[in-house]
Amino acid sequence: MATHTDQKLELLKRTPLLAGLGRKDIEEVGRLVDEVDLRPGYVLMREGDVGREFFVIIEGQVRIDKGGATIRTMGPGEFIGSIALVTEGPRTATATTETPCRLLVLSHGAFHQLMDQYPSIRLSVLEALATQLRNLDTEGVH
Repeated sequence: MATHTDQKLELLKRTPLLAGLGRKDIEEVGRLVDEVDLRPGYVLMREGDVGREFFVIIEGQVRIDKGGATIRTMGPGEFIGSIALVTEGPRTATATTETPCRLLVLSHGAFHQLMDQYPSIRLSVLEALATQLRNLDTEGVH
């Protein structure tokens, strides 16, 4: 039977930025992650604010609003704020808990310290970012 730690690491591995990490590296990331329980109506992030945290939903529902309109609801296994792990930029949407939620939270600062300490994590994250950018290029190079 899987342990709670194994389940946490599996959720982290589902994130595209962390998917390429080996067991040792994902365990290092797992040590930095906090698990939090939040009430309904808690604002995780506001559109336009500087992003400093990354969230993985363990339990509950989170509403995503952009420009004042709801664009989707996210649930267990989904993640919010992966770009904030790499760069502290403005949030592109507001995320609010709709139900009681349990989340994994990873801060930008702690993650950068980890990337400085483990070059293999930095390389994997950079490769994942390059892949995401390549996939965003809809016109392609001909």
